Amino acid sequence: MTQYLAEPGTRTRPSSPGERPGWWREAVIYQVYPRSFADSDGDGVGDLQGIRSRLPYLRDLGVDAVWLSPFYVSPQADGGYDVADYRAVDPVFGTLLDADELIRDAHALRLRVIVDVVPNHCSDQHDWFQRALREGPGSPLRDRFHFRPGRGTAGEAPPNDWESIFGGPAWTRTKNPDGTPGEWYLHLFAPEQPDFNWDNPAVRDEFRSVLRYWLDMGVDGFRVDVAHGLVKAAGLPDMGRTGQLHLLGTQPLPFFDQDGVHEIYRSWRRILDEYPGERVGVAEAWTPSAERTANYLRADELHQAFNFNYLGAGWDAGALRRAIDECLDAMRPVGAPSTWVLSNHDVVRHTTRLAVDGPEQGVRRARAATLLMLALPGSAYLYQGEELGLPEVTDLPDEVRQDPSFFRDNGQDGLRDGCRVPIPWSGTEAPYGFGPVEGGPSWLPQPASWRHLSVEAQSGDPGSTLELYRSALALRREHPALGAGDGVEWLEAPEGVLAFRRTARAPGDRAWDGDLVCTVNLTGAPVRWSPQGRPLLSSCEPVTEGDVAVLPADSTVWWAV
Repeated sequence: MTQYLAEPGTRTRPSSPGERPGWWREAVIYQVYPRSFADSDGDGVGDLQGIRSRLPYLRDLGVDAVWLSPFYVSPQADGGYDVADYRAVDPVFGTLLDADELIRDAHALRLRVIVDVVPNHCSDQHDWFQRALREGPGSPLRDRFHFRPGRGTAGEAPPNDWESIFGGPAWTRTKNPDGTPGEWYLHLFAPEQPDFNWDNPAVRDEFRSVLRYWLDMGVDGFRVDVAHGLVKAAGLPDMGRTGQLHLLGTQPLPFFDQDGVHEIYRSWRRILDEYPGERVGVAEAWTPSAERTANYLRADELHQAFNFNYLGAGWDAGALRRAIDECLDAMRPVGAPSTWVLSNHDVVRHTTRLAVDGPEQGVRRARAATLLMLALPGSAYLYQGEELGLPEVTDLPDEVRQDPSFFRDNGQDGLRDGCRVPIPWSGTEAPYGFGPVEGGPSWLPQPASWRHLSVEAQSGDPGSTLELYRSALALRREHPALGAGDGVEWLEAPEGVLAFRRTARAPGDRAWDGDLVCTVNLTGAPVRWSPQGRPLLSSCEPVTEGDVAVLPADSTVWWAV
């Protein structure tokens, strides 16, 4: 990493969350997976007090908000996405008082807090579901889920041919209170995660109440898990084919992206708008097209949606440009910001994903990809540890894995644990400051090589990935050409190179007057480029030969013009 100018003056942050209009349009939001961020009590599992103790680190990193993956009461059959009580904190993570203190501390540091809400399904230990099982067929509580009689002469076959995202059928048969075989219930994910029936008014009332509960606690918004899944096609029709997982995000499915979801989100938006400070809703919505995703972001629905097309574009100039254009074009008519993300708790870390020819290439490409992402208009999402350049842990022993799909057939690869390994903070031995005890436990083992990637090891090193992130986020906050907006101006560039201009929205600090050009060399060889300005920040330092710059392979440079 090379930064060429003296540190500019700091743009004034809002004195409290909510003072900056449309803060979410250009925000950088940092995802925390609570089990793996920081452990305050030494039990090997991250917790809310651990997160609270590390909030100054996130403030200094330069992010605007923290998104917390689920910390609610849960049997942890799917890493907390199987919720048994939406209004309580699981004891492994702490207490409601801990949550309240975390939110208050974050706001004092001018960080906003977004929490996960999981409305498509709950845990099979949820009180509603347990009562529905005890009361048997005919119970009114069964209508809050999708209970159906089976097919076949004795009801021995599932009600339809839908498949679980985690593999196998999306149905599990129950036993009646007298022990005889009973009805089947729908679970698009693990059997421990029964799907709610959103045609039932009690379900809709319950989640409106849950939203208000956490908004009253002070959270600044919600990331909506499986936002596309709440409404199922009438009659639950057969798909007529297998391999349904591979159709996700490519074509209409009877259990995803049904038009009825939009009525739900309009009712949620009315609740969000009742609260001060611009509370937001963010959709995790897998849809067949960017235009379908934009439907979730109309003026009376949610504020943002994850851009999965961009995440999946790979390291290819043409594919990335198409993904960028398609997203910007789709969001513009509904007035919503685009979002950009490279990693999260469900995908292989991009340092490893982009490493076709070895780990060094992966690190180089990941750094370049980060500067590309942060130069685009809209909001950016970071996943914990990516600022350290952490790779995917691919050699975890089978006996420590906890991803539910690892133990099932024909679903996802079951290897999501590799991106969830606790992150390293300090020291030379595991758990690298993750917990308070040197050499103490961590719920997933950390590689020995991570001693060189800790926050402590990278802080102050101008060539480290951590310092690249810190510099990039500071520039993004201060430069008037970065952040908000709805388009880029593409420039002519050599084959395999992306180049675009970002136009300043308003006069800024004198050090940053003017526009910004971003160049990305996605080839495996150096490329000559005639710069129109001076370099501000680069993932790998360019070489200047007179009026020509040589862009290193797999690198990004920001230019002041």
